[in-house]
Amino acid sequence: MDPQKSIETSGVLSPEERRRRNREEMSAAIVAAARAVMREQGVAALSLREVARRVRMQAPSLYAYFPSKAALYDELFRQAIVRYQSYRAESWALGGDFWDYVTRLLADYMRFAVEQSELYRLAFERPVPSFVPSEGSMAESLKLLAQLEQRIAAAIAEGELRPDLPVEHVRDLIIALSHGLTSQHMANEPDRPVGAGRYGALIPTAVAVLRAAWAHDPGKEDSSASPRSNGSANPR
Repeated sequence: MDPQKSIETSGVLSPEERRRRNREEMSAAIVAAARAVMREQGVAALSLREVARRVRMQAPSLYAYFPSKAALYDELFRQAIVRYQSYRAESWALGGDFWDYVTRLLADYMRFAVEQSELYRLAFERPVPSFVPSEGSMAESLKLLAQLEQRIAAAIAEGELRPDLPVEHVRDLIIALSHGLTSQHMANEPDRPVGAGRYGALIPTAVAVLRAAWAHDPGKEDSSASPRSNGSANPR
């Protein structure tokens, strides 16, 4: 029997696998400690020295895992986007029409902010002006924009809405509305659940406003048509 295969099937890790696992576990511990610092002291207050202290490591040793504070921020940003993507994926799987999708989009964004507050602030606000996400991390973020654009374009093609605006303008208005409600909720009532409070409870109303402005309503269109008599249109 192949000795290496025997080791793998027996569950005993090779030295290389053990080193990789240990590195992954330490990286995860560093990220968890960093999240705790940001949650307790603010996103901009992240200190590598404090993170190292919490994982019981000398500060210089931490650089073997993250060579700079920017690198640690970048990993946190990437994880924030990936986590938020999972919120969106759950809602996408529920189906429904475009307005169901927008309602869940606004609710999911607020829920992410409430449940993952430090990641939300890093990914969707600008608490650290000097931090610029890496190209790879930004690529993850751009996937979210593309997904929303595709859903809007499909809704327009299927006649669910007629916004009389470019797709990217519809996208940005929805994003601005979502972020506005969420930022107010987080500033005023961060402990209230999604759907409650001054701003959380406004999600259905906000979607209703968009729907009144953009939805294609065949019944309304028919009622607004010129009245007919004897099968011919009345003269204007």
